[in-house]
Amino acid sequence: METPNNKSNEKQKNNDPNNPFNRKKGGKETPNFYWIYVVIALIFIGFQWYSMEPALPVIEWQRFETEMLRTGDVQSLAAHQNADERLTEMEITIKSDKLSDKRYSDLADELRRNAKGPHYVLKEISPEVLYNKLELAQKDLPKAEHLSIATTSARTNWVMEILSFLLPFALLAGLWIFIMRRMSGGAGGGGGGAGGLFNIGRSKATLFDKNTQVNVTFKDVAGLEEAKVEVMEVVDFLKNPKKYTNLGGKIPKGVLLVGPPGTGKTLLAKAVAGEAQVPFFSLSGSDFVEMFVGVGASRVRDLFGQARAKAPCIIFIDEIDAVGRQRGRGGMTGGNDERESTLNQLLVEMDGFGTDSGIIIMAATNRPDVLDAALLRPGRFDRQISIDRPDLNGREEIFLVHLKGLKISKDINARHLAEQTPGFAGAEIANVCNEAALIAARSEKQEIGYQDFNDAIDRVIGGLEKKNKIISPEEKSIVAYHEAGHAVTGWLLEHTNPLVKVSIVPRGIAALGYAQYLPKDQYLYTTEQMTDEMCMTLGGRVAEDIIFGRVSTGAQNDLERITRMAYGMVTLYGMNAEIGNVSFNDPTGEYQFQKPYSDDTARQIDIEVRKIIQDAYTRTKEILTNHKGELEAIAQELLKKEVIFKVDIERLIGERPVEVKRRQALAAKQKAENAMLEAPEEDLPTEEEVITI
Repeated sequence: METPNNKSNEKQKNNDPNNPFNRKKGGKETPNFYWIYVVIALIFIGFQWYSMEPALPVIEWQRFETEMLRTGDVQSLAAHQNADERLTEMEITIKSDKLSDKRYSDLADELRRNAKGPHYVLKEISPEVLYNKLELAQKDLPKAEHLSIATTSARTNWVMEILSFLLPFALLAGLWIFIMRRMSGGAGGGGGGAGGLFNIGRSKATLFDKNTQVNVTFKDVAGLEEAKVEVMEVVDFLKNPKKYTNLGGKIPKGVLLVGPPGTGKTLLAKAVAGEAQVPFFSLSGSDFVEMFVGVGASRVRDLFGQARAKAPCIIFIDEIDAVGRQRGRGGMTGGNDERESTLNQLLVEMDGFGTDSGIIIMAATNRPDVLDAALLRPGRFDRQISIDRPDLNGREEIFLVHLKGLKISKDINARHLAEQTPGFAGAEIANVCNEAALIAARSEKQEIGYQDFNDAIDRVIGGLEKKNKIISPEEKSIVAYHEAGHAVTGWLLEHTNPLVKVSIVPRGIAALGYAQYLPKDQYLYTTEQMTDEMCMTLGGRVAEDIIFGRVSTGAQNDLERITRMAYGMVTLYGMNAEIGNVSFNDPTGEYQFQKPYSDDTARQIDIEVRKIIQDAYTRTKEILTNHKGELEAIAQELLKKEVIFKVDIERLIGERPVEVKRRQALAAKQKAENAMLEAPEEDLPTEEEVITI
């Protein structure tokens, strides 16, 4: 519901003294020392290049004898021998005044200028053969011109030797530093000169303080009025602690936000940070989890150590169920033991500081049933704030918040949009507004209209419209009668939700059609309501059976829904006379590996569930058989238009019976009230007569 402030996050990184990538210390720019690594690498490359000698041309013995030795061009000969006194090669140095001769045109310019030599090299000759050949070649030459071979040990390139020794260690050290930086979240945390190498146990929490204030306030949070009242007290605790401690009260240690995904738990925590104007540590439960043993507990200790230094402050742990699951579940070792040690450290830290230290823990989760009981007891998370899906008024307020930045037409009514989105969470409402803007922009519109919002709601509910999905006429007919069965059954039953529209346009991954209803904000359901809902859900399968004499796979989702409802009626809500007023719900996981009832009871549960579903199927088949004409009319209209609305159904099969009955009851009541006002006093009906009327 709220996008992160990238500029604030960047500013936070620059101001974090524990960040090794920080380029500001004490408000001054500090150099980035990573260029030193580049300089060192360049120095090594320079040494290697400087120490490299130019490659000498390799010649054969015949050329050496005829073109160099006999012509008197050779100044000296030198042979290098290895440790076993074996010659490896013979280097030939040409006289400087002979280098300009055309015979030596194959020499590079650098070798031509190098008068000291050597200039050529002779390889792959054994010592005995070399000496014998040299003696025979100089046999005819004057004694004074005979050349001898000066032998020396093989030359060693010390730079290369040092590099070959140090390079493997440098590579291993670099790899180790890289791994440790990755494990510590990009070298996050402090550690001074260590550069994050030993900071894997440091907390990954993001700190928001006076330099990086959170811009979200309670004005940006809509539809959570009761929850805002609760957390406003937390803000007041931090601003005026003596107001409560003077009376002997204790500031709550922890506040747990519980609710379905997308209802605004994280947004509410951001608003608390923005209102309190105190340091705010934000992190996720998964930030404590690491592959190394003891890292999670170390990060917990470091987090609370930083919090004590910044008190008064708030610590917010999002998705705390990642680290706060019940201990001893599953009997696993390894990662489970590490998670339990992290949870134990968290429990100790929450009990380890005084109640007047000004540190408040806030956490959010959508799975409170899996949290450890020690984490939820008073003294740790003292308050649990339930954040449910918003009601009609809450959805209207959320729409007003998200419509502020949109260019909408003047006839858009937030109340009407809220009525069309029952059960939507804040994140889904934000998605509807965004999708409406994208749909309008795709159509080159200058403002967003009702049709754009309707299309956006359809997309959020049913998925993306598959315009290119081609289905056969036979399948389209089956889908039309299937959806008509839902519509007619729900139209005729008393306790079903009002119908909004019916569509046979393919949407989503596998949905070939759907019927949209307008459920009211309701928290309690009766047996009659659940039974009517099951009949409406079975209407599609029954319509296929009546019209085509066979059924298709299109009712898979419907069958899943009624199966869950039937088992809920029998095993959870005690709505079955045979099983009785019992509930086998297991929210704490006490019966994780066994059923809390016998095999005979399980068999009886299956029988009763099948009976409930079969009774609903029989009732639905009776309704649609008696109203087959209405079913045909709706199906043919769907095949013609693909999408029909409530007004189309009223035109085809008449007004909904329950609405007619309700209108007649209101008219009778109004008539009785008018009669009471017009009748003489002596003729006024008694109280019992009024109740009867």
